[in-house]
Amino acid sequence: MDVFSSGAKFECLLFDMDDTIYPMSSGINLACRKNIQDYMVEQLKIEESEVPKMCLDLYKEYGTTMAGLKALGYEFDDDEFHAYVHGRLPYGNLKPDPVLKQILLSTPQRKLIFTNSDKAHASKVLSRLGLEDCFEGVICFETLNEFSSKISKSNSKANILCKPTLESMEAAIKIANLDPKKTIFFDDSARNIATGKAAGFRTVVVGTSMLVPGADVALESIHNMKEALPEIWEVTEHPDSVIQPASVETVVLA
Repeated sequence: MDVFSSGAKFECLLFDMDDTIYPMSSGINLACRKNIQDYMVEQLKIEESEVPKMCLDLYKEYGTTMAGLKALGYEFDDDEFHAYVHGRLPYGNLKPDPVLKQILLSTPQRKLIFTNSDKAHASKVLSRLGLEDCFEGVICFETLNEFSSKISKSNSKANILCKPTLESMEAAIKIANLDPKKTIFFDDSARNIATGKAAGFRTVVVGTSMLVPGADVALESIHNMKEALPEIWEVTEHPDSVIQPASVETVVLA
């Protein structure tokens, strides 16, 4: 079913990836944090005793630890950082999710991943979950920062564009040609949900039954979409004529 002829109330479902389309209990998040701290010690030669607090402080202030390190003036290759941090993750903990696949394929909307991670990590995760064919594309680290470099007057690589900044949300809207009022944004991060709401999205916080500021809906599990969000499958009696969006400037994995 094509969303552009189905009369669906929403045109796009925009999903964060890590800890959103799979649970935090997979251990990926914990391993990723350890790898980031190891990188800071081994590659950037930061005093080990300072790393845990510094890592957390940078994450809170800049959105990601990587963005914070760049802002502080640390020089390192983006691809090498991602390869180090994601290269030793326990991807084997991620198993195919046929239930989620069936749910996603039953929806009439465009579906996109919106992650701060790099494209290689996104590809591995979607492949392990068996969800490669469920998404039109991925807005990721490369997509955001290539877009940012095109529109920025500065050529500095120190400023990384990433969630939860409003600029990252606005970039995703432009990259994917989204109408935020007709887009549902799913994320496990309260910070991302707050800026997603500020950008105009309908917002769904995943991984908790408690609403956070800016969240319209709370999902303990992404598998609860049908019960909590029946409007995804609702159609209007007289759908407006919708123009097919321009090709999405993303890493297309399907």
